[in-house]
Amino acid sequence: MPAADEQPRPGARAPLPPAPSPFGATPTLEAVREVLGDCKRCRLAEGRTQIVFGDGNPDADLLFVGEAPGEQEDLQGVPFVGRAGELLTSMIERGLGIARSSVYICNIVKCRPPQNRTPLADEVSACRVFLDGQIDAVRPKVIVALGKPATSLLLDRDVSITRVRGTWQEYRGIPLMPTFHPAFVLRQYTPEIRRLVWEDVKAALERARERGGRFEA
Repeated sequence: MPAADEQPRPGARAPLPPAPSPFGATPTLEAVREVLGDCKRCRLAEGRTQIVFGDGNPDADLLFVGEAPGEQEDLQGVPFVGRAGELLTSMIERGLGIARSSVYICNIVKCRPPQNRTPLADEVSACRVFLDGQIDAVRPKVIVALGKPATSLLLDRDVSITRVRGTWQEYRGIPLMPTFHPAFVLRQYTPEIRRLVWEDVKAALERARERGGRFEA
């Protein structure tokens, strides 16, 4: 018989069950995109050309999360296709030796902010459920968070990217490697910055392979 101090208090309420996913019991990227629809949940919809959802292998073992679409992404509807995207693609294909199409790439918001400013808190909040849905659908072995906004969101706390980059973190049981955003690397293009980012993405690939990840060359 339970001890007296283990008895439920009179009038105490049982904890509420978790809310059901809006994308179904087993989310897919198609289901997430369908619920997203022609999204107008925040002000970013007013200035966009199109929604930039995500790109790559829907069953990827390595997932990159960035900040927001830029001008070229807004025009083409694909994440990381501008100058920062070219650098990221080079790191993946020439640096890691795997095809960009073997990973999955998305952003914390799906519409371009005006003048490429940092997304505001309410804009990020409005899009959060769709990012979580994408990660749930892909089920990667490892996540690479590109820059402070993505890292802070996925860790649910404000972080200094210079302090946490290169250190293993965790998102819902998935190993997460924070690193500098490719746009920052372009602005601060020094051998040391390049070396740090290279070490981070290389460590992420190695960890994904240790966990059974497979990639096309």
